Amino acid sequence: MKITVLSDNIAPDKTSLRGEWGLSLYIESEEKKYLLDTGASSLFSENAARLGIDLSSVDAGILSHAHYDHSDGMKTFFSLNKTAPFYISSLCEDNCYGKRFIFSKYVGIKKGLTEKYADRIIRVKGSIKLFNGVHLICHTCDGLQETGKKAGLYKKVNGRLIPDDFDHEQSLVFETEKGLIIFNSCSHAGPENILNEIKSAFPEKEAYAYFGGLHLYKSSEKEVRRMAQVLKESSLQLIVTGHCTGGKAYKILKEALGDRLGQLHVGKVTEI
Repeated sequence: MKITVLSDNIAPDKTSLRGEWGLSLYIESEEKKYLLDTGASSLFSENAARLGIDLSSVDAGILSHAHYDHSDGMKTFFSLNKTAPFYISSLCEDNCYGKRFIFSKYVGIKKGLTEKYADRIIRVKGSIKLFNGVHLICHTCDGLQETGKKAGLYKKVNGRLIPDDFDHEQSLVFETEKGLIIFNSCSHAGPENILNEIKSAFPEKEAYAYFGGLHLYKSSEKEVRRMAQVLKESSLQLIVTGHCTGGKAYKILKEALGDRLGQLHVGKVTEI
């Protein structure tokens, strides 16, 4: 398996690659090619071209959750790739907002996009197998409204804003000889919950690697250290994170996890 970062907050200096607040990963595995998320603009495709990656050959696109910084490049992907199905949670809607005090701002999928490209989009409910050994797991953790409220993330339901419970989030999971490789771009449900749900789906398999943001950039040091301990005690041997994890949190995690932790950045290639 080969994972290439097309979009992330960090980009290497002295190259033509550029970064943005967003995430997009290109994954090659078992003769299939996947695109997880499309970042916050067409930048993912520009970086792909600079890296010599042909997005028209992608076999399946996946949206991790319904936020703009992972979905705003979808239209670009559909224009470059005319055949690949694009998998989103059945509960993804254009209804996500960020809220602070009395002020709110739309932070979801571009309005009308899922209807415009309905012929390309497959809505996932529960869990499905994409190909042999490749799965999508929609998360169903209860009681996450408080997490959404604390993060300032809301959904508009029946005309009013309610705290997001992240029921539109899903993980991409690969079964490999080393163990499960998990992709969850922002981990809004919390890595601990996500790992537990995936363990329930694959009770006889251990999680080997985890790729994606951990949404710790607004968390206190105490919260980050608690998460570091959770990850340290897990079966994970490789955690590659960035985007919404945040630089301060990354340093704390690195202190606890050492070589088990790696930093996402545009152009980074990981082979497993």
